[in-house]
Amino acid sequence: MKVIISGGGTGGHIYPAIAIADALKRRDPLIDILFVGAQGRMEMEKVPAAGYPIQGLWISGLQRKITFSNLMFPVKVVHSLIRCRSIVRSFRPDAVVGVGGYASGPLVNVASGMGIPSVLQEQNSYPGITNKLLAKKAMKICVAYPGMEKFFPADKIVFTGNPMRSQLGSQITKQEAANLYGLDPQKKTILAVGGSLGARTINETIEKSYDLLKDRNDIQVLWQIGKLYAAQYLESPAAKLSGVSPSVYIDRMDLAYALADVVISRAGAMTISELCLTGKAAILVPSPYVAEDHQTHNAMSLVRLGAARLVPDAEAPQKAFPEALRLLDHPEEIRQLETAISKLGRPDAADKIADIIIHAANTHTKQ
Repeated sequence: MKVIISGGGTGGHIYPAIAIADALKRRDPLIDILFVGAQGRMEMEKVPAAGYPIQGLWISGLQRKITFSNLMFPVKVVHSLIRCRSIVRSFRPDAVVGVGGYASGPLVNVASGMGIPSVLQEQNSYPGITNKLLAKKAMKICVAYPGMEKFFPADKIVFTGNPMRSQLGSQITKQEAANLYGLDPQKKTILAVGGSLGARTINETIEKSYDLLKDRNDIQVLWQIGKLYAAQYLESPAAKLSGVSPSVYIDRMDLAYALADVVISRAGAMTISELCLTGKAAILVPSPYVAEDHQTHNAMSLVRLGAARLVPDAEAPQKAFPEALRLLDHPEEIRQLETAISKLGRPDAADKIADIIIHAANTHTKQ
């Protein structure tokens, strides 16, 4: 059996794609998987590092202003469509998978036109333009949020959750986590995380909470600063407090979540999936800078279910940390949030999606 997985551009597309590939390999170790991504994007590095071959397309998105790149966009689309036809004819897949991102559009479009069944995986509660355009061609659409009938044909939707590689749902004690970060397992812990690059607003939230932090000996903070902001914040007064453990990057997010009582974070699709899987009370600060305001849509889908709190980006430096302290002083509210968000966790998402892809591939091979 042969499968092409296409898409990427961000970790939110790439890591679910790799999780799906891993699940397919668990189902059938002999399955042949090829990735198709966009030249110059992070998938061209991350996918080979995960052990899978990848071919790149000369493709990019449209900018919101007149640029040379926009003028070249039609040329790139035509070039990518021709390249995809060559890839599909050469590889001869039994199914293709689109995970969103620039490369997903031309590959799934071409393969579907050649009679190859396609499966889409949508990470967000508000789908990207690529998946919305491809929905009519897809056999099945795997989603992570309820209510996606607003965007996709209801008979194609399968509620699977978002696939993740790491086993965040495994049982780890607070003691193990505290030992790694030099913190006290008996203290209430706030995890502030802005992703591998970092989020300026999350960092400002902790920095401006210096006075609140130094007066609370029962509170500690595990703070992921991110590499973009390391020079600015690693030496800040807040980072030097005894109850604060700052780091540029957190390798073991499973341990970080195990230690956390409340999480302050952005609202990317995969972050929310991690929070659901680990059942953590969260204060979400959606980034206002992502396409189609995905993060606000993601956060609101949890807020409406009583599964998280939302603080707008502009208000976070003043309000997010006091809200975290308020929750820590009201453990019954934390339990309510944990119960609600845990109901949304889908630890078997990757395996469910792999089964759907294999079923689609089998329908093709029988034709």
